[in-house]
Amino acid sequence: MLEDLHALVEFAQAGSIAGAADRLFRTPSAITRQLQRLEAALGAELLDRSTKPPRLNSLGSRVLEQARDMLQRTEALRSLASPDAEPHGLLRIGLAHALAEGTLIEPIRALTEKYSKVQLRLLSGLTGELFNRLLAGELDVAAVFLPEGKTAPPPLLTNIIARDHMEIVQGAAGNVGGDWESLGRAPWVLNPPGCLLRASLIDQMERAGVTPTIAAEIHHNVHLHLALIQSGYGVGLLPARFIARKEFIGTVEVLRPPSFELHLSVAIVRVGQLGALERAVELLEHGIRHLFEAANTTKPVTRSRRGVPANRRKSQSRK
Repeated sequence: MLEDLHALVEFAQAGSIAGAADRLFRTPSAITRQLQRLEAALGAELLDRSTKPPRLNSLGSRVLEQARDMLQRTEALRSLASPDAEPHGLLRIGLAHALAEGTLIEPIRALTEKYSKVQLRLLSGLTGELFNRLLAGELDVAAVFLPEGKTAPPPLLTNIIARDHMEIVQGAAGNVGGDWESLGRAPWVLNPPGCLLRASLIDQMERAGVTPTIAAEIHHNVHLHLALIQSGYGVGLLPARFIARKEFIGTVEVLRPPSFELHLSVAIVRVGQLGALERAVELLEHGIRHLFEAANTTKPVTRSRRGVPANRRKSQSRK
């Protein structure tokens, strides 16, 4: 019926069947058949054929208004579904708590500046909660941390865009040694139970024969974690890219006990393709990837043996 409605609109625009045929690159008989088919489908005559050439009757004029609106809506739907169209519409983005911090404003601002017709709606949450919202159709994409080598559960689609790792840190004035025994005696600032990072840390500590003493359980607030660690309240886990920011260099010290590794993948997760919003998501992916690449160029002060920073030991070994 859409093609028949198109023929009606072109007939009204051209003022004749021959004119509509020229505009649509068809024969006049083909246009006549389309108009007759439309009338049959609607069960009413739309043209006054008592005049030469025929013209729309009163009902045909009202149908014409609806036809134009329907064709415009159809074109809007095609544009929404086309990855080649200019990005527009609402883009609902979920951010895992561990990623939801100030530096993300840079890729978000870049997205809105380049694609002014895109409206963003942001939501932070636990990774599992974001997955559920994606499956329920309440989010379009989510930026999350995943254990290295893991992907989101099907039918969700996972695109790994960067990698990061967690560091054990203390305040710059701290005196905790970089060995498991010292870390077992130190107070810890961690996320509450249920956190993947906490579980991985405790597993590695228990394999080393020690158990952390929990001094504070802070619910996924990286800035409060940092403030407590900087103040000397305890040691804790922070993302490497976070403590590498220039404003934090010199305020914390990294502790690397033997065999400690906690690597993570940064992923964009979605249910399926997003049509006209594809290029907007690609720009977001590029911006987040750039944040992690830039963070990897800066190295914080590290201590892996009690009382002697690694950079100082390296210079001593040359003497």
